Amino acid sequence: MDLDAYTAAHGADWERLGRLARRRRLDGRDADELIDLYQSGAADLSAIQTSAGSTAVGDRLSVTLASARLRFTGAGANPLSQLPRFFALQLPAALYRIRWIVLAVAVATIIVSTLYALWITGNPGVLRNLGDDAALKQYVNHSFVDYYSNNPAASFAGQVWTNNAWIAAQCIAFGITGIWVPYVLVQNAVGIGTAAGVMFAYGRGDVLFSYILPHGLLELTSVFVAAAAGLRIFWAWIAPGARTRGQALAEDGRALFTVAVGCAISLFVSGLIEGFVTPSDLPVWVKIGIGVLALGAYLFYMLFVGRRAVRAGETGDLTEFEAGDRRVVAG
Repeated sequence: MDLDAYTAAHGADWERLGRLARRRRLDGRDADELIDLYQSGAADLSAIQTSAGSTAVGDRLSVTLASARLRFTGAGANPLSQLPRFFALQLPAALYRIRWIVLAVAVATIIVSTLYALWITGNPGVLRNLGDDAALKQYVNHSFVDYYSNNPAASFAGQVWTNNAWIAAQCIAFGITGIWVPYVLVQNAVGIGTAAGVMFAYGRGDVLFSYILPHGLLELTSVFVAAAAGLRIFWAWIAPGARTRGQALAEDGRALFTVAVGCAISLFVSGLIEGFVTPSDLPVWVKIGIGVLALGAYLFYMLFVGRRAVRAGETGDLTEFEAGDRRVVAG
């Protein structure tokens, strides 16, 4: 394709489409012309992308088409009306699509943590490098448990949520680098393995589980989900398939932004459990049971509800709207 010649032949129609899209009001004739020009412009964009790939001309036309599309599709009269669809379709579909990556991340983290803990418990020299006997006893007998009750529950829950949500957001935002997510996962696995190794070395493994499992089951799963989303974005850039890299990143990035919202919600729940349940005087089996129920509900939502949403054609892309919410905007 001679892109310059093609632009000269169709550029007037694209400019007219842009002018109509910027008008505050459209009469019936203008609205019909807008739709006709949008349809022809979409065909032109497809021809440009097929023949020339990603170009500045195509990008400008894409922006014009997006602006025009908003004029005849509009937006829902009430943004809150989109919430049922978000929770029933978009979010579970986005989670379901990365389920296998989540599983791989979880398994890798468990393996690294277990190996690190075994290394510590099986090598007294490694244990001594972590601190002297008095310092380690202080940790296993007091510091580990006191961490969960040194601050008021509400304040502690808020701090935990803010910190974990920030880590999850970083995993998704910087996932494209291919480096940040593995770094965060290894650091997390080493931290868990170190705590487990020290606690088991001093015969306090039961205390470890009683204080980690209530909130940690959902918290760690949420971090695994965020990491999986980041890795999915990285893979979209490495192996875009039939799409251009820009298209792959845009499409997967929009869908996986949904995951970031979902992680913020699930981490808020785990933060509440960590602040109010983990340090409480409830029996250990009750606290762990609450953690198991929270994780079970999350997995049911991801796997069962998510599978139904995907089978219904949902992608998890927040920019998509139900056809019923679309309307022609005319003066």
